[in-house]
Amino acid sequence: MRVFSGIQATGAKHIGNYIGAMRHYVRTQDENEGDAFFCIVDLHSITVEHDPVDLHERTLDLAALLFAVGLDPQRSTLFLQSHVSAHPEAAWLLSSVTGFGQLGRMTQFKEKGESRDFVSAGLFTYPVLMAGDILLYQTDVVPVGDDQRQHIELTRDVAERFNARYGETFKVPRGVFPDVGARIMDLQEPTRKMSTTGGTPQGTVLVLDPPDVIRRKFKTAVTDSGREVRYDPDGKPGVSNLIEILAVSSSREIPEVEAAYDGRGYGDLKQDVGEAVVELFRPVRERYEELRADVGELRRLLAVGAEKARQTAAPTLEFMYRRMGFVRP
Repeated sequence: MRVFSGIQATGAKHIGNYIGAMRHYVRTQDENEGDAFFCIVDLHSITVEHDPVDLHERTLDLAALLFAVGLDPQRSTLFLQSHVSAHPEAAWLLSSVTGFGQLGRMTQFKEKGESRDFVSAGLFTYPVLMAGDILLYQTDVVPVGDDQRQHIELTRDVAERFNARYGETFKVPRGVFPDVGARIMDLQEPTRKMSTTGGTPQGTVLVLDPPDVIRRKFKTAVTDSGREVRYDPDGKPGVSNLIEILAVSSSREIPEVEAAYDGRGYGDLKQDVGEAVVELFRPVRERYEELRADVGELRRLLAVGAEKARQTAAPTLEFMYRRMGFVRP
């Protein structure tokens, strides 16, 4: 079984990114007997206005962080999207089997485009690039966050349309989504998804936040009326968000966390989840700092990953060209 997933280099990564994607990368790597490809999708990062220096540093930061959370270059392939030219080539070819209307209905395009004076064509078409990212590797499974369901469905539609028009070329992948922690919410506004761009600074817990900062953010988290620690996302969104975070951070089930706080108040819950997250991220921060201090080694690891990715993607890209009738050299 082959696994593929991608993650953007924009923005500092928060606990929602870790729970929704990063920890599943590591779990997939550990459980999967086949190939696992993980891509930092830096080409996606330029669909909105960006600072080139910031993109460069964020990309290296994210690479170090992914290795730090547990990706093993001996068992997984981590690489930069821009290091494998097959990705933009595949996107152009796949754009011919992607409907304009489909792209216009993408929720993330609508949300990101609404508040901008300038909306790039790249923001509109990047779901095709994402489809190419996945399909190039003949992917079976794509572990992603809950917010990527629509993109996975588009990828499946594109693969099926290409196969129907030009002959069987791609595997049709399936998405795998987290059961717990699929959507971690802002600690200050628990009806809004946690985000480094659309959330509140005090309500967004970064993976690399110092321990005291993490504790303070959880201590000041907004809860709900009443005192009962009960999992009810609709009626008690603040408390339910804390329960989910604690369940993941301490490797417990939600009912087990609920039972542990029977008769106890929100203060105990907030203190305990803060400590659990501090301990969860302590080894990650230590390993990240080691890797980030040795940029040469980090670049070497990414170069090894890119070479394997190029070799793996090349046959599929060549097959696409030939299926579509291009004269090849």
